[in-house]
Amino acid sequence: MNLTISGHHLDITPALREYVLTKLERVTRHFDQVVDVTVLLSVEKLTEKERRQKAEVTLHVKGKDIFIEQSNEDMYAAVDQLMDKLDRQVCRHKDKLQDHHHVAPKRLDARAA
Repeated sequence: MNLTISGHHLDITPALREYVLTKLERVTRHFDQVVDVTVLLSVEKLTEKERRQKAEVTLHVKGKDIFIEQSNEDMYAAVDQLMDKLDRQVCRHKDKLQDHHHVAPKRLDARAA
């Protein structure tokens, strides 16, 4: 898995990098076919003070690219919310990949005969 963590108008501290890595472990625990992860953490200079910290992630898995962004006043809260969204998207993608087709009981009897 290739991992890139970068900052825009923001220095990535070791504590912030470690926080993102621990949150990403939850996603990779659910789905192990992650090819590439790009995380962009940025600070937006808006006139209003709300939702200035923005976190974005692009996750390349087998068969799909997943892009999610989240903004909040606090960078750690933005990363938390981002990883929650990413976890739901990855679980949904994994669920779509699995074969949920069941063989009807009539077909099982026909195979046995």
